[in-house]
Amino acid sequence: MAEPAGGGALRNAFGGVLSIFILILIGVLAFSIRLFSVIKYESVIHEFDPYFNYRVTQFLTKNGIYDFWNWFDDRTWYPLGRVIGGTVYPGLTLTAGTMWILNSLNIPLSVETVCVFTAPIFSANASWATYLLTKEVKGAGAGLTAAALLAMVPSYISRSVAGSYDNEAVAIFALIFTFYLYIKTLNTGSLFYATLNAIAYFYMVCSWGGYTFIINLIPMHVLLCIVTGRYSSRLYIAYAPLVVLGTLLAALVPVVGFNAVVTSEHFASFLVFIILHVVALVYYIKRILSPAMFKVAVTLVVTIGMAVCCAVIAILIALVASSPTKGWSGRSLSLLDPTYASKYIPIIASVSEHQPPTWPSYFMDINVLAFLVPAGIIACFLPLSDASSFVVLYLVTSVYFSGVMVRLMLVLAPAACITSGIALSEAFDVFTRSIKFQLPNLFSNSPSAGDNSSESSVSQDVVKNDNHRQVEKSETVPKVKGDNSRPTEKSEAVMKGKQSKKNRKKEKDLEEEDILKPKKERRLLVLPLEASAVAILLLIVLGGFYVVHCVWAAAEAYSAPSIVLTSHSHDGLHVFDDFREAYAWLRHNTDEDDKVASWWDYGYQTSAMANRTVIVDNNTWNNTHIATVGTAMSSPEKAAWEIFNSLDVKYVLVVFGGLVGYPSDDINKFLWMVRIGGGVFPHIKEPDYLRDGQYRIDAQATPTMLNCLMYKLSYYRFIEADGSGFDKVRRTEIGKKHFKLTHFEEAFTTHHWMVRIYKLKPPKNRIKGKWKKSKSSSKSSSKRNGATRKNPWQ
Repeated sequence: MAEPAGGGALRNAFGGVLSIFILILIGVLAFSIRLFSVIKYESVIHEFDPYFNYRVTQFLTKNGIYDFWNWFDDRTWYPLGRVIGGTVYPGLTLTAGTMWILNSLNIPLSVETVCVFTAPIFSANASWATYLLTKEVKGAGAGLTAAALLAMVPSYISRSVAGSYDNEAVAIFALIFTFYLYIKTLNTGSLFYATLNAIAYFYMVCSWGGYTFIINLIPMHVLLCIVTGRYSSRLYIAYAPLVVLGTLLAALVPVVGFNAVVTSEHFASFLVFIILHVVALVYYIKRILSPAMFKVAVTLVVTIGMAVCCAVIAILIALVASSPTKGWSGRSLSLLDPTYASKYIPIIASVSEHQPPTWPSYFMDINVLAFLVPAGIIACFLPLSDASSFVVLYLVTSVYFSGVMVRLMLVLAPAACITSGIALSEAFDVFTRSIKFQLPNLFSNSPSAGDNSSESSVSQDVVKNDNHRQVEKSETVPKVKGDNSRPTEKSEAVMKGKQSKKNRKKEKDLEEEDILKPKKERRLLVLPLEASAVAILLLIVLGGFYVVHCVWAAAEAYSAPSIVLTSHSHDGLHVFDDFREAYAWLRHNTDEDDKVASWWDYGYQTSAMANRTVIVDNNTWNNTHIATVGTAMSSPEKAAWEIFNSLDVKYVLVVFGGLVGYPSDDINKFLWMVRIGGGVFPHIKEPDYLRDGQYRIDAQATPTMLNCLMYKLSYYRFIEADGSGFDKVRRTEIGKKHFKLTHFEEAFTTHHWMVRIYKLKPPKNRIKGKWKKSKSSSKSSSKRNGATRKNPWQ
């Protein structure tokens, strides 16, 4: 027996080393598949929000942590400014800043390099966290499979390619790792893991506003366990420290502060916390009291618990009653009611990533995992445990939220990878076991020998079960107290006489089950050899399709930075670097104190790359300020000039794609400017810009549309560049081709006309040097102008 034990230990050691080696390969895969953006283009920051994070990281590494917390940025949201330390989630910035400390070890790294490669590094960490989480649910095999799937899933790649320096780059790792520590605590009941769970939740709060998903999903699972009768002390240890310590730590983050206890997103955790303590008290009383006393005590406890819950609910309602949204944020209400943003907060609805996804989006972002997820759900119920029920709940809620907002496909990706990994692992286990049991048939001469070998291999497990059952039976036999001498024949007769008929019937049933069990196990666990081989082959082909799709998505769909665009045509590859060209012009040809107005999409890039003061940016914290810019873009030229001049604006930047076919230009976004501006300034009405309910820029466009500032700044001199005035995005000729600007002058237009910059003309009634009018005439003219002057926002 020593050799099999030694062989099992060696096999376990080899399996552990092999698992570590596979995990290292998965980490390398997760990192390398996200480098296509650097290989095909260059090491550059992507998108819009990452430029703000890059600028903040530069400030942190240059000035230190204390100046970062107290930084008031006067180059954004002019003339209001912004307190950066109190309005930003600092997790990403602090993480990258910590990595930049490697310079002190004589490892030369620039801040930009650290920012570019932060997301690929943490994607490897997220894959390893997925392995740990899935291992706690269904074992190491499922964990390795889920980790490999997450390393390549396109939905996660879209937010973690090299250069995508956004909050989600580290937040997904924090999300998965927090769930792992919760499940680990739930399985072990260790207070050490419960403390680590609270710290991981704190890191998640520092990293992303999506932390509210965690603090609502875990209470839902705790409540599910209580309702289904699965309460245990391990559940209490897993949840109670998370609520207490996690909430205290979350309140330390300046952007969250007291919102951790006064907003509706956190109330569910507190109510479940009270319910958990009531249930815990009931179970404790049940252990120490008699049944009669227990009924009286449980009535008292439940009554007091209900009273406390009602009091807490009343207090929470009183806290949020004054709020028109009842304590919910706009984005949370948009998730609970998908029509809320389009009705009341158009600025949220205007963001493309806040739109509901289409069905092809699921196939694009999770591919074949969409077909494996149902099998994974079934596998989670065989058998159902606390950990597997949490995975099912996580999947169901993430499917709902991803159906409301395409951005939250990112939250669905880990759940889909975990359940798909469980499904693949279980399937491979069944198929390989079937082949192993029937493999001796290939080397035997007679079919009977093969059947006997198969039966013997199956019966071995049954014999083990029989031995285990016999041990259990022997443990239940009462032992005779006293010496080590054998019992007398009289005592044996007494014991046999006390055995009831019911026990004899149970033993008879167990014997019948033992006789039938080998046939049942063979029928359930062993599939035909040919079917098993074909099934494994099909799973390998399915995995191959998944790998090919993920590599294509990483190389083509998600690797291109929005700051540098490319297109393929019959005459080769074309590169459009107009954005950096425009920002470089602003940086080198304008004064340092000049203010630049644009739609909020380009605010972060303008402040980071051009180093100029902007009126609005992507933070979108002040809806009125954004509505002011939208009103100016929707107004005639003179009224727009007055609005911009009142804001001390010197330059106006617009993005135009009509010449090269770039669809994400300001003309396509213009109706959102109208809606947001009209939500604050009622004289801006969307129907004035529509012809019979249609948005048009051709000859059938409305006069309001043809005379608004956005139309003029986009199509000024367009006839000279195109010759016919044909807009390649809207696929029509523009309606107004020949016009002149009276209050603005063209300052710069990029090579492909994608970015156009205009300068405000100085007021006509001002003459440099001296004033020729007398004092009396100036007074009379000021009175006359004051009587007739209009509010520029009306």
